[in-house]
Amino acid sequence: MKLFIAIAALTASAANGQATDAPTAICIESWRYQDQASWDSTLIPAFEAKHPNIKVTFAPNLDGSAAYYDQLPKQLANGTACDLITARPFDTSLELFNKGYLEDVTDMPVLDNFSKTAKTAWQTDDGAITFAVPMASVITGFIYNKDAFDALAIETPETQDDFYAALDKLKEDGTFIPLAMGGAGDFAHAYGSEKGFMSIGPNYWKGEEGRLALLDGSEKLTDEQWVDPWRQLLKWASYTGDNGMSLTQEESMELFMSGTAAVYPVGSWELRDLEDGVNGTFPMGVFKPPVPAEGNQCYIQDHIDMAMAMNAASPHKEAAQTFLDWVGSEEFSTLYANELPGFFPLSTFKVSVDDKLQNDMISWREDCESSIRPFFQFLDRHDPTTTAQSFTACGEVINGVKSPEEAAAEMQAVLETWYEPQMATKPSPSTMPSPSSAFTAVAFKGFGTTFAAAILAALLE
Repeated sequence: MKLFIAIAALTASAANGQATDAPTAICIESWRYQDQASWDSTLIPAFEAKHPNIKVTFAPNLDGSAAYYDQLPKQLANGTACDLITARPFDTSLELFNKGYLEDVTDMPVLDNFSKTAKTAWQTDDGAITFAVPMASVITGFIYNKDAFDALAIETPETQDDFYAALDKLKEDGTFIPLAMGGAGDFAHAYGSEKGFMSIGPNYWKGEEGRLALLDGSEKLTDEQWVDPWRQLLKWASYTGDNGMSLTQEESMELFMSGTAAVYPVGSWELRDLEDGVNGTFPMGVFKPPVPAEGNQCYIQDHIDMAMAMNAASPHKEAAQTFLDWVGSEEFSTLYANELPGFFPLSTFKVSVDDKLQNDMISWREDCESSIRPFFQFLDRHDPTTTAQSFTACGEVINGVKSPEEAAAEMQAVLETWYEPQMATKPSPSTMPSPSSAFTAVAFKGFGTTFAAAILAALLE
């Protein structure tokens, strides 16, 4: 790409003493205002030590993720956005690229430090163009109070039966509320889906095998393997205490951090807040989502979550590319993982992490197969998105408003109205998408043309 050839020439020129005296100032957009201290005290100083002619400012949206998603497109459109953009996966960022707001970085050599899977979420549907450098994934599972488990001689659960035996033992003893999981508020419903349905679900629909089968139409949300996770969530409600379902997400987290509840469904992004909140008052451990039966292969939700993109209108593209090169380095991966517990590097470097809880969660990758959230790729191209529908369904199921079967049937019915591989009546060949479309040339490149052909075959049945 000509941009990067030109930048390389400028960089060489600067190395020969032709750089301007004044440092170039660039800034980073993000929704992660919680990470300000880490960027200011560790990440940015490490970069600037190697590149003293570039000054970086981390400038997150202080109102959080919802405001970020709302305001960022407006900032990009009116020219007030930063040089670097923290990018969410799949359609949120793809839309910005399609509007010309994000730079094509396909030719950056640093992308060789990432697997095809890691780059999937920031590519065009055909995988031909990459528009961000991957940064981090997040994993979900359970965090528990080790004192509570030790007091009742409870082993960390490996199977679904183990899990309920542990909760039953805690409930019978009565010292601790077995499970901290609130059912009040939209945020609780969203987290209930991400840390409940989407967390344990891969063990039922077999991770990527089931997710890709949903994409090609060979599996439906009403199949047993997709309904079973909702059934498990419904059972969880009886272990949340007398008023558990009336609690918000924040109150459920407080219940665990106070030592009142023994187990909390956790997203790795919450590790820092939990460690700060508990502040050493009791030891904590983590365990992966239990498998349905002994001997089953385990699967984890290891979701590609965050990347760094370049503002296509940045007046400082040379400096921005230098920073992106560093984001793809082993140094950045190591610093980022240790500074921000629970955000796991997507690079292929073997990173050493000091935080034990984080190391334990990373270790799940050794035994379990990883899978991303089931609806983010292609199935959220509808209003409401399938992910948003799962948030609503989660709230309805855990609060007893709808049965798991009813929730699944409603989601499936919506999917059949717009997503062609799931339609009851297959489209005719003349109306089928071309091989370069989202339905055939799937961006999950690790499965290549074999999977694309499988989708095409399903549509032709």
